[in-house]
Amino acid sequence: MSLRNVNVVLVHGVWADGSSWSRVIERLAARHFDAVAAPLPLTSLGDGTAALERSLARIEGPVVLVGHAYAGAVIGSVRAANVKALVYVAALAPDEGETVADVFHRGDAHQLAPMLVPDRDGLIWLPRDAFENAFAHHSTASEASLLAAIQRPIGAACIGEPVGRPSWKDLPSWFLVAGQDRMNAPETERSTAQRIGARIHAFDVDHTPSVTAPDTVVEVIVEAAQAASTD
Repeated sequence: MSLRNVNVVLVHGVWADGSSWSRVIERLAARHFDAVAAPLPLTSLGDGTAALERSLARIEGPVVLVGHAYAGAVIGSVRAANVKALVYVAALAPDEGETVADVFHRGDAHQLAPMLVPDRDGLIWLPRDAFENAFAHHSTASEASLLAAIQRPIGAACIGEPVGRPSWKDLPSWFLVAGQDRMNAPETERSTAQRIGARIHAFDVDHTPSVTAPDTVVEVIVEAAQAASTD
C-alpha cells in the first residue's frame, strides 16, 4: 500500500474550527495525501463522536486520525474500522471511565491561561486576549486576531462525559508534546503519551502548532501514515 492510499482526517479542538488545520492540509496535499478537516459540534462528547463517525464513514481506505487538544478524547472514542493510527497533538486522552475534566491539568506555570467559566447558556468562550497570550502565543498578531474571530465555544457537557474503552488501547498512537503549551501542561501531555504507549515527539511549540508550526505536525502525521501503509 502506498502513502497515496492513506487518508488523513484532522479533528479540531475547542475554540477552533477546521480552518485551524489549513496549513497542515496544504503541506499534506503537497505530499499527495488526501486530508480533510472533520467538523465537531462541540455540544457534547457523544455528539462529537457521532459527527466524527459520520465523516469517517464517507472515506474509503485507511485513515490516520489526528486530534488537537480536546479532540483527543473524540478520536479515542470512535470505532470506525478504517482508522489505522491515531495522532494526538497537544491533546487529552482520557481512559475508560474518565472525563476530559479529569485529565485536563494546566500545571503551576500557566499564569497566562485564562479562567474558564460557562456563560448563562452553558457555553465556554475563550477571552480574545487569550489567543495571543496562551492559545497560540507563537502566532502573529493578525493570526491571533483571526483565531479569536472564528472561535467556537465548547458546551460544558463536553468535558463532563465519561469515555468508553478508548481506541488507543487497540491502535498505534503518536503524540506531539508541545513544550511551550500554556493551555495544557506539557508535563501532563508527556505523561499522557507515556500512559497510552504513544510514540512521542516533543517540540518547543505552543498549544496550536497546526497554525504556528505546521511542519512539525506534518512530520508526525507522515510518520504515522508510513506505519499505517505497511499494515
